[in-house]
Amino acid sequence: MLNFADKTMNEARQGEAYIGEVSLGEIPLKRFYIESYGCQMNFSDSEIIASILHTEGFGPTQNVEDADLIFLNTCSIREKAEQTVRKRLTEFRKIKKQRPAMLIGVLGCMAERLKSKLLEEEKLVDIVVGPDAYRSLPQLIDEAESGTKAVNVLLSREETYADISPVRLNSNGINAFVSIMRGCNNMCAFCVVPFTRGRERSRDEASILAECKDLFDQGYKEVTLLGQNVDSYYWVDPKTNHPVDFAMLLEKVANISPSLRIRFSTSHPKDITDKVLHTMKSHANICKYIHLPVQSGSTRILQLMNRTYTREWYLAKVKRIKEIMPDCAISADIIAGFCTEDEQDHQDTLDVMRQSQYEYSYMFMYSERPGTLAAKRYKDDVPDEVKKRRLDEIVKLQNSLSLETNRKDIGKVFEVLIEGNSKKSPNQWMGRNSQNKVMVFDKTNVSSIQPGCFVHVMAEKCTQGTLMGRIVNPS
Repeated sequence: MLNFADKTMNEARQGEAYIGEVSLGEIPLKRFYIESYGCQMNFSDSEIIASILHTEGFGPTQNVEDADLIFLNTCSIREKAEQTVRKRLTEFRKIKKQRPAMLIGVLGCMAERLKSKLLEEEKLVDIVVGPDAYRSLPQLIDEAESGTKAVNVLLSREETYADISPVRLNSNGINAFVSIMRGCNNMCAFCVVPFTRGRERSRDEASILAECKDLFDQGYKEVTLLGQNVDSYYWVDPKTNHPVDFAMLLEKVANISPSLRIRFSTSHPKDITDKVLHTMKSHANICKYIHLPVQSGSTRILQLMNRTYTREWYLAKVKRIKEIMPDCAISADIIAGFCTEDEQDHQDTLDVMRQSQYEYSYMFMYSERPGTLAAKRYKDDVPDEVKKRRLDEIVKLQNSLSLETNRKDIGKVFEVLIEGNSKKSPNQWMGRNSQNKVMVFDKTNVSSIQPGCFVHVMAEKCTQGTLMGRIVNPS
């Protein structure tokens, strides 16, 4: 999950390029280059976009200089993400001056929010496409090639891209994302997602199960079910009129094979149910890890945020998770310096962190986003220096909590899915356990142990972000 100190599940790979390079058969006539920013949903969308472009004869490239199309799949959650995208667009325009036929497009949430500014005021792009309009890309590319500014940012109440088989960009062949729903009905005051991704709608169960089974048949060992709020997944079978909730879907995916590991993201505290928790407990291949954003530990601030729960209610949910699954790891999103936050509110947040004992958190200073309820209703009145000091205290506390939870794991044996070489040494493997903790361990002389294998690893030492150990019973 990258840097725990400054990234959120909704920005799990903030600011990282996600560039496709896959074999698609015949040499394409034209090539596209794509970078994705923001949440895992954006990275999943990029795979849908690649599939649509592939159908039209385009192929991916990792070299921007070779691209006929450059796309940035964007995020509007944080101001920093938009700044990064603007900087990249400026760099790409310099390339376009040397290659006028090259087209530059902005996709995703930032496209929906800043369409006219990007096209007319700053003249940075040729194509602007919102999250629900990717099917129109071929027509928009044709328009842009003829010299017309091409735009489609219409939101949909039905689009789920259920019939499109994603092209797995930058895939390790082990982990894959599977989108189960789109949009969000939660009007959290700080969040722009309901305005950029539209209302919540669930993808049909059959297409989800078919995609997961196909991934398993291809050799993938882990799937992550994605949604802005997966616990509110709800689909009604039109043939039988029987409803399917998230717990039922989760169980059906788990039943594809005990060798297919299941994760999901993200949960809203108000929606995760005992039924989901018991389903997780009853299936060994459903990972014992829940991302449960708290945002603030102050009931007063939570009410201003429109989070629909109190600190006491949230802590009771954490307690319930631990009662049903004592080995379940919990992480959170935390915002420092939301509107009117005072010192007691901040101390309440630190207290919730201590009581919840998060394995890790994704932590931010509040960044006002235009168009959100908070921007309309409240003044962003906490000084930046106060926000920075409070965030620093939150980060320091989380670092100590992460180290403490990792120390408790020393001496324990975990099943780990090997994902590849350790970043620091080719003589070590890196993988994650069920609790989503990174584990690093020495390679053995057993040739059958390769990326994609499940092995048992004993934790022997740790840092705040990593468990180090050794393989036990490798045969």
